[in-house]
Amino acid sequence: MDFTEELKWRGMVHDMMPGTAEQLKKEMTTAYVGIDPTADSLHIGHLVSVMLLKHLQRAGHKPIVLVGGATGMIGDPSGKAEERNLLDEATLRHNQEAIKNQLSRFLDFSDGENRAGMVNNYDWMKDFSFLEFIRNVGKHITVSYMMAKDSVKKRLETGLSFTEFSYQLVQGYDFLWLYENMNCKLQMGGSDQWGNIVTGTELIRRKTGGEAFALTCPLITKADGSKFGKTEEGNVWLDRNLTSPYKFYQFWLNVSDQDAERYIKIFTILSRQKIEAVTARHRETPHERHLQKLLAREVTVMVHSEEDYEAAVNASQVLFGRGTADALAGLDEASFADLFEGVPRFEVDKGLFRQDLDLAGLLTEHTSVFPSKGEYRRMVSGGGLAINKEKVADAGMKVQEADLVNGRYLLVQKGKKNWFLIVAS
Repeated sequence: MDFTEELKWRGMVHDMMPGTAEQLKKEMTTAYVGIDPTADSLHIGHLVSVMLLKHLQRAGHKPIVLVGGATGMIGDPSGKAEERNLLDEATLRHNQEAIKNQLSRFLDFSDGENRAGMVNNYDWMKDFSFLEFIRNVGKHITVSYMMAKDSVKKRLETGLSFTEFSYQLVQGYDFLWLYENMNCKLQMGGSDQWGNIVTGTELIRRKTGGEAFALTCPLITKADGSKFGKTEEGNVWLDRNLTSPYKFYQFWLNVSDQDAERYIKIFTILSRQKIEAVTARHRETPHERHLQKLLAREVTVMVHSEEDYEAAVNASQVLFGRGTADALAGLDEASFADLFEGVPRFEVDKGLFRQDLDLAGLLTEHTSVFPSKGEYRRMVSGGGLAINKEKVADAGMKVQEADLVNGRYLLVQKGKKNWFLIVAS
């Protein structure tokens, strides 16, 4: 597998320093990506860089993840309109461990010559005095060189602290340290990182006379130009406690056709032949959403598991009318809560269900699903009422505690599109 050619057809190359492809063909090359540990979970905005490392390792090269414990204490000005809050060391260390656990689903840290590595730049920066830094690093890069970077120029009008101004020197030193200590010759990242990365290659050249390389991928956006990876609730996280597998699956399932064609190349390791075949099939029958379904499956399994994917599909079928009562009963509490988020709810006393409860009374007196028993009976006679995915055939039906899903919920479907959730507590 030719690493750079693989990235090119996937649309994952924005800029590449001359000689990069030749270096990768010449020998097993160590390359790194930096990740800012400002949270204890990655979100899908990080996935592009992670996939760069995954493809790199699959091509026989050695990936390194640099967790920016030191740079995370400063904050990268690239793409930011204002300075960020600084984190303490204990928080950064916690975040590092959580991130490594997530990355182990993508990269092999176990054995082999090209096993993945993880480093934290705080380890080599924490004892580096300010005077040492400006003597050994600062003197090699001119102010005019630093001022020419877009990340600096765009912030000059709104204000840029010396702390953030110095960020590119700290990141540049990271590359130099990895070059000298781990024979790392390539840094990769998003296109907004180009200026910081080439500062590193320039520092390596000026301090050691050596040659290092840079490769960036495009910043991912949606077809409408809006930011990728954001929903109304915020970031789409890899941690299931922050974004449930069901919501994660739904994010990918609901991308546009245009985005699905790009994302399936970037966020999966499916072969070119497989992707081109499913793309052609999708274009013939776009209403069947072949691309979105395959994309959602591949990414959900990669980030979570096959079981989580199956549960998400099962939950989706429940909501959109094809699921069964058994499928509804099989939903775990988190999936159930996510699935019916936003559905009108009625809180009732659980004690009502400890004896046979008249369904008509529950839906008209204890809740306002129906304004009257007459309308309730008409809906039942027309076959338009279902409880827990089972059609109600008898207007005199009784319900009891055993009917509650997860011991708490009764799901009411009125007609094709009207859902209500009765919560017993």
